[in-house]
Amino acid sequence: MRFEIMRLDDVDGTTVDSTVVDAASVNRIVQQAAAIGQRLWIRPADTPAS
Repeated sequence: MRFEIMRLDDVDGTTVDSTVVDAASVNRIVQQAAAIGQRLWIRPADTPAS
């Protein structure tokens, strides 16, 4: 499963940038963000219909 992770602005909460990663990478990214107090929004990535 893939997830979209959006980094949010500290002031107004708008999306600064986003990336799509596999499930194995989510924990590492969340740990890094927590270490520096970064706000994230994580949601399942859209997958094309098969």
